[in-house]
Amino acid sequence: MSEPAATTAADTAVVPSMGNNKIHFSKEVKQVIDKVLKTDEQDPMDAPDFNTVDYINQLFPNEQSLATIDETIQRMQCEVSLIDDNIRSVVRGQTNTGQDGQLALCEAQKVISSLYSHIIDVKTRAERTEEMVKEITRDIKQLDCAKRNLTSAITTLNHLHMLVGGIESLNELIVRRSYGEILNPLQAITEVNQHFQQYSDIEEIKNLSQSVDKIQVTLAQQITEDFKEAFASKPSTQHKLGLNQLADACKVMSVLDAKVKKELLKWFIAQQLEEYMHLFHENQDIAWLDKIDKRYAWLKRHLLDFEDKYGAVFPLDWEVSERITVEFCRQTRQQLSQIMAKRTNEIDVRLLLFAINKTQAFEQLLSKRFTGITLGATPAEQTRVLTLPATAEAPLTATVFHDQIGQCFKPHLDIYIRSIDRNLSELLEKFIEMSKEPYKFAEAKTTVYPSSGDLFVFYKKCMVQCNQLSNEQPMYDLALVFKKYLREYAAKVLEGSTPKVVTSSTGSSIGKSVSLLTRDMQNLSTAAGQVFHNFLKEGDTQRFARDDLVRICCVLTTGEYCLETVQQLEDKLKEKVTPAYVSKIDMSEEKDVFHRIISNCIQLLVQDLEAGCEASLQAMAKVQWQHISNVGDQSAFISSICSNFKQTVPTIRDTLASSRKYFTQFCHRFVAAFIPKFINVLYRCKLTLSDGSNNVLGCEQLLLDTHSLKTALLELPSVGSSVNRKAPTSYTKVVVKDMTRAEMIIKVVMTPVQPPAHFTQQVLKLLPDITIAEYQKILDMKAVKRVDQLQLIDLFKHTASAAAVSGLMDAPASEEETPTVTDAPAPTTEEPEAIENPTANATETASTTAANATPKRAFIFSVGSFTGSADKNADGSSQTGIRKLESLLKKRFP
Repeated sequence: MSEPAATTAADTAVVPSMGNNKIHFSKEVKQVIDKVLKTDEQDPMDAPDFNTVDYINQLFPNEQSLATIDETIQRMQCEVSLIDDNIRSVVRGQTNTGQDGQLALCEAQKVISSLYSHIIDVKTRAERTEEMVKEITRDIKQLDCAKRNLTSAITTLNHLHMLVGGIESLNELIVRRSYGEILNPLQAITEVNQHFQQYSDIEEIKNLSQSVDKIQVTLAQQITEDFKEAFASKPSTQHKLGLNQLADACKVMSVLDAKVKKELLKWFIAQQLEEYMHLFHENQDIAWLDKIDKRYAWLKRHLLDFEDKYGAVFPLDWEVSERITVEFCRQTRQQLSQIMAKRTNEIDVRLLLFAINKTQAFEQLLSKRFTGITLGATPAEQTRVLTLPATAEAPLTATVFHDQIGQCFKPHLDIYIRSIDRNLSELLEKFIEMSKEPYKFAEAKTTVYPSSGDLFVFYKKCMVQCNQLSNEQPMYDLALVFKKYLREYAAKVLEGSTPKVVTSSTGSSIGKSVSLLTRDMQNLSTAAGQVFHNFLKEGDTQRFARDDLVRICCVLTTGEYCLETVQQLEDKLKEKVTPAYVSKIDMSEEKDVFHRIISNCIQLLVQDLEAGCEASLQAMAKVQWQHISNVGDQSAFISSICSNFKQTVPTIRDTLASSRKYFTQFCHRFVAAFIPKFINVLYRCKLTLSDGSNNVLGCEQLLLDTHSLKTALLELPSVGSSVNRKAPTSYTKVVVKDMTRAEMIIKVVMTPVQPPAHFTQQVLKLLPDITIAEYQKILDMKAVKRVDQLQLIDLFKHTASAAAVSGLMDAPASEEETPTVTDAPAPTTEEPEAIENPTANATETASTTAANATPKRAFIFSVGSFTGSADKNADGSSQTGIRKLESLLKKRFP
């Protein structure tokens, strides 16, 4: 309930605002009221959007219901009184609320004061307890501090004793080169020395720390010299260590500074690769690309020999084998880059791909053998490399050793791209030769040229191979080559194999032959048949043979296949190439080329079908329609058009079975070109006798022929097919709309010119969107004189303008005024749809009646203005009662 039934002094306590004689409650107040007054049946007056007028219309839906108006008013008054009593009771009940609240507040203040006193008491007791505990534990804290100081002093003295004794023992072990015994004392002394760093300002401690540093430096120099002596080509037998001693020395090295270990490994790896650098110097024949596998074989042998001899010397976490391999890759990459830069002219694509394939296989082998930790690979990458399988289509390129050597080949990949360009050029020449041969559609069992599939298969192989080599600039260059040969394939293969039309030169004699044969002919069936027979006999426009039509359809379907595959190719290239080149790959121009080829093929098919109808349309124009004496079956030129449809369309439809959308587009474009041409020929037909009257029989025959052509066009998509497939709705709408216009033109011609006003109105009714030029053509068909045409055209302009103004004025009037009920006009004998299509006429009449009928008005429009018997009910008090009820409701619910 969003509005009260009465206004009292207490309302201001709960009503936030009042304006325009309306009370507005807040959202919270409304929710509380709804909760308190919640009932099973919601009273309409409780609705927030309660409307007085709608409620009255609900109570009194008709005049008969006004008989109970007095009872309704009395019931309303009772409800108002009851609500007033309830409000009064509630107001009186709130009289003592202020006093009760004041008592409750005083009681709460007393309770808070008592609680505060208790809290102060508890706090005081806690402070006294804390002081007592501190007094008890004061002596214990002093003893605990003394214990910690004593323990620290004893520990420091022990460390000092260890440091002094350790330095002396280490000096003796260093002299004896007992590296196995040095390791543990060295680790202990190093840790103890770190502990004494905080006492470095004491002179004795400082001297001990310097002695430890000196021992570490001495060990580093001595171990390095021992390694060089052990691996020297002519070692001195005096201090040469065995492998076990070298292994202990490596463990000691791990404790020393990391720089010492790094320098030792650098010298050792260079010493191991010294033989390789000598064997594969750039001056050696074995260093060229054709023997690149010998490089990799040398490393395999060397690693096996190294791990067999010295594998136990170095700790596993040193990864010496992997470090040797990484340095080998670096040296090999530099050597190959220098050699290829000097001998670029000697590199061909076969040699380049051989070297790249061997290198990639070697890099994958290294990735399986080593973890790549020395290259900075994360543990996740190491695990992925070891578990990821390599496949033929997805080679293992994301490896830790990827491009460690192969990077040197990327500057020379333009050789590979040029090779692809040459191969595609040769392949295209082969495709061009294939396109010149007759295409055997029945044997191939496909309308798509096999060469298009071969082209994209070659593209796929090149893309996969290039992705293995590089997915950067070379992949982008490959995409440019693909674009180039897609355009050439479209121009030289598809457009080159499309049949061309050869125009006949016999057209000049056709007109004379037709005019002679149609002179003074009276009967349509005889005249039209003779004209068309002699017209075809004399000569005809050059048309495509059946094989040519099939070839055009094959070019179309091949263009469709290429269009779809080019999009997939573009997506795949963008997926493979690095992000820097994604935005540069764009094949929209190539897709536009194939779009144009498809459109041209459809246009050729449309022109061929149009050419087959040209002779029939010319025969139609030459017929003496004003002399037709009887109405028979459809004319010979219509039969010829239908025969042309049956002969041509099935071949196109069957060949385009896999491209149904383009066959539908072909049908659309044909009717869009053919029907306007038919209407232009229709304007040239003369249907009026010499006395100015219409030849009704000629008009009816032409109307029959137009309807037959309309039916043939509707059946065009499925003509000659064993399966009666429904034509697309869009196609059907176009045919029905345009051919109905042709029928309306004939019906306008059948309408007498006199009286002119009626004729003009009939024209605007049948052809609402007719232009003045078309109107003049209709007048020419009726053989109206030029002087009379000017008067009729002026009348047409005036009538059309008046109709337009009337339409603009009636539109707003129909929205503001209540229309009256009018009878629908009865169809006359001159109504065109009544003759041609009774069903359509009935529908049109029904729609007209519905448009003109008075809409059903709401009861509210009659409130306060009842007439007739309603005003006389209940001794003339009904009108007064209605106004009284409306006033009461508006007062309570403004």
